[in-house]
Amino acid sequence: MKMVPKMLSPLVKDWAPKAFIISFKLETDPSIVIDRARNALEIYRHQVVVANILDSRRSFVVIITKESETKLLLSEEEVGKGIEIEEKIVDDLQSRHTAFIHDKN
Repeated sequence: MKMVPKMLSPLVKDWAPKAFIISFKLETDPSIVIDRARNALEIYRHQVVVANILDSRRSFVVIITKESETKLLLSEEEVGKGIEIEEKIVDDLQSRHTAFIHDKN
C-alpha cells in the first residue's frame, strides 16, 4: 500500500475556498474520534466533520463544526423501518448548507 496525499488542504485553500466543505472521520476508538475531528477542522479550516466509530457507523454519528457537536442516532424503531443514518446526515447537512449560503449573501 502507498500513502496518498490528503486532498482536503488544497481543496479548501486553493480550489474551492468559498465552498461548504465536509469531511468524514471514522475511528475505531471512541475516546479519540471527537478530538481527531476537531483537529481536522483546525488544520484544514473547512466547515463540518461527520465523525463516527466503526462499530456503530450505521446507527450513530456526530456532526462537528467549530461551534457545535450534534449527535444523530437511529432509534430501534427507525432501524426496524429500514431508515438509514445517511438520511439523517443528509437532512442535517442540507440545513447547514442552506444556512451557510444565506450567511454568505
